[in-house]
Amino acid sequence: MSISQELWLNNFDLVQACLQHPFVQGIGKGTLTREKFASYVGQDAFFLEAFARAYSIAAAKAPDLAVFTIFHNLAGGVLQELQLHQGYAAKWDVDLHSVEPSTATRRYTDFLLATAWGGDVGITAAAMSPCMRLYAFLGQELAQDGIPQHDYSDWIQTYSSGDFNDLAEELESLVDRCSTRNNMLHSTYRYAMLCEHDFFASAYT
Repeated sequence: MSISQELWLNNFDLVQACLQHPFVQGIGKGTLTREKFASYVGQDAFFLEAFARAYSIAAAKAPDLAVFTIFHNLAGGVLQELQLHQGYAAKWDVDLHSVEPSTATRRYTDFLLATAWGGDVGITAAAMSPCMRLYAFLGQELAQDGIPQHDYSDWIQTYSSGDFNDLAEELESLVDRCSTRNNMLHSTYRYAMLCEHDFFASAYT
């Protein structure tokens, strides 16, 4: 079993908690209030900017051109996600330039940036991997019976797509290539997954 597979399976309790959270279920069923989703869009845009910066920091530390190239490709994927959020913002009148990050958002972004600055590329990849793999999993689960037609169809379509899954696999390849099994790796990955759950909980409340 690869390192990334082991980390994912060891944290599947939190994965299921995220899938069953009323925020995610509300997206899947189209019943989430527009106000909650609009607030989430602003928080997620703030998060994604930090996520892209963490990729860039990790790229600067890359041990070879192949790893450098993958990190830059992944940063490009985040910029495409931000374009989706800009579309939501325009549609629902969300000012992405005046977002005040919530405690959960700030805790997550501070953790990612501190890890990127202070850790090696393997530990950084492990800190970022839960977000990518979780969203791919959630999108695929919500699209199991076909993508429903409601306000959040674009969200489900984006994260259930093969293109997004490919990005998640690219990041996992860096976890497998650049990290070493140890307690720090496991605790870093689990903390990031906890931050994902807290992010949904904060968006819902």
